[in-house]
Amino acid sequence: MSEVKLWDFHGGIHPPERKALSNRTPIQPAPLPARLILPLGQHIGAPARPIVAVGERVLKGQPIAAASGRVSAPLHAPTSGTVSFIGPQPYPHVSGMLAPAIVIDSDGLDAWVPLEPCADYRGLEPEVLLEKIRQAGISGLGGAGLPTAVKLAARPPGKIHTLIVNGAECEPYITADDRLMRERAAELVAGIEILAWLIQPEQVLIGIEDNKPEAIAAVRTAIGERPFGLRVLPTKYPSGGEKQLVELLTGQQVPSGGLPTDVGMLCQNVGTCVAIHDAVLQGRPLISRIVTLTGEALARPMNVEALLGTPVGELLTFAGLDEARMDRLIIGGPMMGFTLPSLEAPLIKTGNCLLAPTRSELPPPPPPLPCIRCGACADACPASLLPQQLHFFALGQEHEQLRAHNLFDCIECGACAYVCPSSLPLVQYYRAAKAEIRELEQKQHKAEHSRRRFELRQERLRKAEEQKEAERQARAEQAARAKEVQAESFALPDRTAPLAAQPSQTGGLSEQQKLKIEASMAQVALKKAEKQLAAHATPELEAQVAELRAVVEAAKKALEAATAAAPPAAPASNDAALKKAKIELAMKRSELKKAEKAGADDAGLTRLREALAGAEQALHAAEDASDKPAPQLIRTDKRPVDERLRTLKTELAFARADLRKLERDEAADPPALESARTRLAEAERRLAEHQSE
Repeated sequence: MSEVKLWDFHGGIHPPERKALSNRTPIQPAPLPARLILPLGQHIGAPARPIVAVGERVLKGQPIAAASGRVSAPLHAPTSGTVSFIGPQPYPHVSGMLAPAIVIDSDGLDAWVPLEPCADYRGLEPEVLLEKIRQAGISGLGGAGLPTAVKLAARPPGKIHTLIVNGAECEPYITADDRLMRERAAELVAGIEILAWLIQPEQVLIGIEDNKPEAIAAVRTAIGERPFGLRVLPTKYPSGGEKQLVELLTGQQVPSGGLPTDVGMLCQNVGTCVAIHDAVLQGRPLISRIVTLTGEALARPMNVEALLGTPVGELLTFAGLDEARMDRLIIGGPMMGFTLPSLEAPLIKTGNCLLAPTRSELPPPPPPLPCIRCGACADACPASLLPQQLHFFALGQEHEQLRAHNLFDCIECGACAYVCPSSLPLVQYYRAAKAEIRELEQKQHKAEHSRRRFELRQERLRKAEEQKEAERQARAEQAARAKEVQAESFALPDRTAPLAAQPSQTGGLSEQQKLKIEASMAQVALKKAEKQLAAHATPELEAQVAELRAVVEAAKKALEAATAAAPPAAPASNDAALKKAKIELAMKRSELKKAEKAGADDAGLTRLREALAGAEQALHAAEDASDKPAPQLIRTDKRPVDERLRTLKTELAFARADLRKLERDEAADPPALESARTRLAEAERRLAEHQSE
């Protein structure tokens, strides 16, 4: 192959590799454990959701947990057996906290579920092929564990021009990818072909460090005449970081806060490519992975293919662990890994190495000293950051300054801490600061969400109050119109009476009423003037009082004349007696009906009928006295009750009440509100249709 240009990235270090401990023997199959612990969160994103129950028997490769969101991945049974527990179990995390998991007791049969291989994947639509990768539960096997289907689906359509396959494996001690490329190079290339067909990039680049000559030779042979570019990289840590590998192979830098896809590139680990081959061409989900077992506390360091969920203690025992010599257990490498507090924690999808060093092999760091501002950390940082500044800002919890200095561009490779002469645990400070910032962001997001919900609730209440006010005004206007109509009907003159008997009206008042008002006003003005005259005797007030007395006398005379000229008032009708007689009749009739329904004896019924007849006679007498016609006492049958109408009105009332209850509930879901509104509209429609029949 012709020489190709390679670039370099800022910083980097050259720690002791220690890879020869585990890369000399072929990959061994790990023994089948009696018990598997499968955490539901083995990837970035939402944990999977269990779809099996305790006591249920499962087969190898059977789905046992489904993806619970867009960024999630399903989980499969690594062997056949019985689900014995679902709940908190040990988890490989620096905190040592428990996490939800599914526990399977193996039956020793290792019986497979029927698989669905796809020999001709080129005949599938890209969406179907992507779904097969998603359903296989594949997550990134070389990094943080982002679900592969999510990473592939999130790429900008048509903008990925370079597919980069990461075989650098730069971390000391780890040789899982090295042995994988040596032994399964053909499967690796087949997986790369599947990705290339799915993405359609302009070029495919495979990057491998020059400390893996056997892997380089095996991959070069497997590539053959395929248009894949194999690039041999100079050994330097951390050349396996995504952004660093992109710069090494292409010379382009990924912008701060960005991803390789922002510059048209997509990176995948070699282990992920082999898992894609297994999922598509063989139909096998991700239920195992290659893991390096290394460290001087092991009698037989090696790489094994272990089932996910295998307790790490069993894997180390298989490699000949001497617990007396082991100083601590590290999952991952010495640079980016962390100490496991328990041997009961299970192997998960992102676990590529179990390191069991002795105390002399990896001695504990000395106590930290104050920073001397030497700048060695800045020279070593592969992300071109200022670690010493980030350290001071993290100590002071200056989150805005941390953001301004691109804290989240830190890949936590540990190069800064490795070269620090003061032995400062810089990465731990950065991790803690990132966690604090994320926690604050979550709180702010929750507060913003609560504020929006409160504003929406206030808006709903305002609209409801406006609607109620509009309804109240409509009812008030309707009542006012009804009163006006009633007043107009009462004000109509009796056309059968003589015209002379009708009082003359001007502006709604009779002449006699007007004269009374004028006389009262004159009397009030006179009393006021007399009080002023008593307090201050002046000629002007005396003249005003004399004038007002004359006005009062004239008003009295005019009122007397109008009263004498008015026709005599008609005697008041005996309306009170008539009303009382009607009420008495209604009460007697009601008592008789109740007695008839209750099955009273004949004597009681006779007595009530006689009382009713007496009330009817009293009503007739009252009608005669008031010169009004007697009411018709003929009993009329009531209109039969419409049961369908009553049911529809009840349904409408319930629908309206449910909607109002949901509108008052801050936590009500929009779909529930929409369903309630639909139900109310449907109830109103059915009632209107019934009333129109």
